[in-house]
Formats: sequence, C-alpha cells, structure tokens
Amino acid sequence: MAYRAAVCDDSAADADYVRGIVAHWAEQRGVALECRAFSSAEQFLFCYAEDKNFDLLLLDVEMPGADGVTLAKMVRQENEAVQIVFITGYSDYIAEGYDVAALHYLMKPVRPEKLCAVLDRAWEKHRRNERCLNLERSGEMIRLPLYEVRYLDVHQNYVTVHARQDYTVKRTLAEFEAELDEQFFRVGRGMILNLKQIRRVTKKEVVLADGTVLPLPRGSYEPLNRAIIERT
Repeated sequence: MAYRAAVCDDSAADADYVRGIVAHWAEQRGVALECRAFSSAEQFLFCYAEDKNFDLLLLDVEMPGADGVTLAKMVRQENEAVQIVFITGYSDYIAEGYDVAALHYLMKPVRPEKLCAVLDRAWEKHRRNERCLNLERSGEMIRLPLYEVRYLDVHQNYVTVHARQDYTVKRTLAEFEAELDEQFFRVGRGMILNLKQIRRVTKKEVVLADGTVLPLPRGSYEPLNRAIIERT
C-alpha cells in the first residue's frame, strides 16, 4: 500500500516545490508514494470527508480562510495516527504545534535536506505504527494496530484486548507478549500495559490517558517506572 501524503499550501509554487522534494525522497528510499496537493484547508477537508487514509500532512500555516493550525486541530479530533508537519514563514506559530502533536516545524524557504530528515522520521514512525495484532474471533480476522491497544488482561483461558473497543479471544497472555513491541510492558501474571497510554503511576494503581484506573500488582511499581523512562 502506498504511503499517502498531502501538501496543503495556497501557493502553487511552494506546493509544487515541496511535492518535488517528497517525490525525490520517496524515490531515493524506495517508498511507494502517493502525494496530493491542496490549495486551501477547505479543499483538503472536502476530500478528507470522503477519504481519511492519509499518513502525512505537510501544512502551510498561513492560508486564507482556515489556516494550517486550524486544519490540523480539526483532523486531530478524530485521527491520532496521521503525522503533521507545519511549514511556515514565521516562528511565532511553533507553540501551536504542541496542541496537535506536530512532528516538526519547517521554516520557509524549505531546505531539501531538512525536509528529507523529517520525512525519514515520519516514515520510521509510520512503519512502527503499521504493526498490528491479528485477532481471530467468531470466524473473522481482525487486524488491530498496536498504537490503538491500551492494555491486555487475562481471565482464566481468555485474554481481552482493550482498544477503541474490547476484543476477547481464547489465547494466552504469553502468546500476545511475544507479538508486542517494546512499548508494551507485562505487569504481574495477568496484564500487559501500553506504556504510551499511561498518564500516572502510584504504588497501587495505574491511570491511563483515557481515565481508566487499573490495580498495580505488588512489586510492579519500580520495574514499571523504569520501563516508562527507558522505552518512551
């Protein structure tokens, strides 16, 4: 499947310039790429309403109508996975990027080597996020991206994977542990946590980003804290 990028800039010349750099980067890295250009936030959002499968957004900040920051906030409300890079002529906007977890800011005029370095980071992050758990349940296969998984817990012979919804399957926790990456950490005998989903840890409990409170087994506090520091 192609890596899908969008460039949104009201300057056609600037958009073509950025698309050219992205195309050259993809050719050099052997990445199958689909890169589309949009002249306004409104034009992009009209397309996005029908097709949300974009991996990377390269957004000009200063545009007539809705600006790049406003566009990013609208997209981020329902899409946590897409990566966002702002392109701007003014450093005043950089603080705005924290609200939408922007990957990077690039100052105009964009230097090819700077953009390519950012694209390398975006591609590597995309490849990590592509990893999925394959769950067989009721005669169907469900592919669940790892970044959506909040935690897993076991009850008797069944494991429940807690993501945007819960999936219960007859497998062992050890089997799941072997499929997960370093952002996951096993706590005691019965639970695996996504370290990136943790908001707070006490001696007795873990609080996840969505407010879920989970009991922490005895002796797990220090190892869990070390894992958070070392892996996230």
